[in-house]
Amino acid sequence: MPRLSEVIAALENLWPAERAESWDAVGTVVGDPDQEIARVLFAVDPVREIVDEAVKLGADLLVTHHPLYLRGTTTVAASTFKGRAVHTLIKHDIALHVAHTNADTADPGVSDALAGALDLRVVRPLVPDPTDPEGRRGLGRVCELDHPLTVRELAARAAERLPATAQGIRVAGDPGATVRTVAVSGGSGDSLFDAVRAAGVDAFLTADLRHHPASEARAHSPLALLDAAHWATEWPWCELAASQLDEISDRHGWDLRVHVSKTVTDPWTAHAASTATTDN
Repeated sequence: MPRLSEVIAALENLWPAERAESWDAVGTVVGDPDQEIARVLFAVDPVREIVDEAVKLGADLLVTHHPLYLRGTTTVAASTFKGRAVHTLIKHDIALHVAHTNADTADPGVSDALAGALDLRVVRPLVPDPTDPEGRRGLGRVCELDHPLTVRELAARAAERLPATAQGIRVAGDPGATVRTVAVSGGSGDSLFDAVRAAGVDAFLTADLRHHPASEARAHSPLALLDAAHWATEWPWCELAASQLDEISDRHGWDLRVHVSKTVTDPWTAHAASTATTDN
């Protein structure tokens, strides 16, 4: 049975902390390096529902994509919801490790998992990591479809393949336009429009698209936009990461039991469609 320090070393090899953005907060948040690890749970968010799931599962390590304390804190008092998470984790001897932007740009990373969920063939990173001589790491991915689809059909595929959320998939552009190439980026992607336009793709699938950046992007070109829920675009990474740790466990003879949470932690819980007033 491996110790936490050994498992963390393996995870750091997959997603080195030094490749995280300077503003990010990645790495081990809670945990004794000498603690023995038998069961691991992967999830997107370190929220109460996930912490409670880890306790119920009997996990020794929780690995999340989103940080618990992104902007720092001055207290871990149990009267705060994040402090309560820390107290619960420590009380039940559960370590917490975070891989965020260092997992976004990894090879394979968050956007590779998103592309895989949609059966897209990855061609290259959308924003390459200049420190990678092989040109495989970076933010987002430029992808090709195995055969052309309309924007409407691509949106339907995304709605079917990604975890269900209240939002579903929003579309900007001609639903009947043909799509052969797609840029994808898990999580918030509207800072990447310059790179997406430079890539010359037919569509961009990401999350958290705001009004003004989306409007300006549509004014620049016929680029179709597909806006999914933030959580849904990053959840496929949990399955990818779990499979990577499974392979490491087999190689080292650790016999870890690795799980992926299917608890939906997207904050939006319902959707009421507007009554159509135009042909669109």
